[in-house]
Amino acid sequence: MPDMLVKLYDIPELAPALARQRAEGVTIRRGMAPEKHRALKWIGERFSEYWVSEADVGFAARPPSVFLAHRGEQILGFACYDTAHKNFFGPTGVDEAERGRGIGTALLLASLHAMREAGYMYGIIGWAGPVAYYTKAVGAEVIAGSEPPGSYRGMLGTHAIFTEGERADSFLEAR
Repeated sequence: MPDMLVKLYDIPELAPALARQRAEGVTIRRGMAPEKHRALKWIGERFSEYWVSEADVGFAARPPSVFLAHRGEQILGFACYDTAHKNFFGPTGVDEAERGRGIGTALLLASLHAMREAGYMYGIIGWAGPVAYYTKAVGAEVIAGSEPPGSYRGMLGTHAIFTEGERADSFLEAR
């Protein structure tokens, strides 16, 4: 999976995505420190411990660089930025039962708009899984020569990916 580049000055507006989610009873907002334990537990149960670590960093940022999607008390998804590296979007995930409803796109746009507001003109989607989705959603382009991404080279638990050619998502597998 390659890294991708996004022109943050040319991304879709956020308001329509948020309005669509509100109409479905879904709230998209920044995470808050007091709910960190709930969010990290939810991420760990559905995704990977690596993603828990990155979200933990996002909750420590000021303001937090984690966005949550929830319906009432039920967490539906999350997205982070500036966690593994500055100017990187991700990780992000939506509960399997809630996929295909625009929640992931709203989280993506909320994060990218926050990155733009922080002064970035370009954003990097690190180790992007669904390349076609990111291209369609925000005009992201694959960064040539970024597979496997050098930005993660040397990370504990990824030796096989970089030296033995294992598939790039092998360390991300959900429990």
